[in-house]
Amino acid sequence: MSSNGQNLVIGTSLIHGTGGFAARDFNPGDCVLEYIGERISKEESLLRCEAGNPFIFFLDEQWNLDGSVDWNPARFLNHSCAPNCNAELVEGRIWITARHAIRAGEELTFNYSYDLTEFREHPCRCGAPGCVGYMVAEEFFDIVRGR
Repeated sequence: MSSNGQNLVIGTSLIHGTGGFAARDFNPGDCVLEYIGERISKEESLLRCEAGNPFIFFLDEQWNLDGSVDWNPARFLNHSCAPNCNAELVEGRIWITARHAIRAGEELTFNYSYDLTEFREHPCRCGAPGCVGYMVAEEFFDIVRGR
């Protein structure tokens, strides 16, 4: 997978502060950009998460990726309960790919896929039809809705 770095424009988001927007059209399955950052141990990851860092991705049983670095433009992508992108782990790298057709100017979003641990501390502001109100993985939507 690859991306050319010209796929993203940073701007003001209606979802939450700053967001990432498509600089061009994308087809389903297209690679939008790589989520890059610092490769850190699980122990360091836990410390950073406890300090409130929301930019950490699971890589494998030994390593995580901290995307809070300045050189990671993907850190500006917001959560949505009806995202237009996926975050995919491919051979130790995180790729943001288009779930469906995306038009230039559309805000790029993915589901942060948080688990149920302290989910009430992560309210969702995506405004999507069917928003569950919290940034949880799709598999937990019915639980959060109380069904």
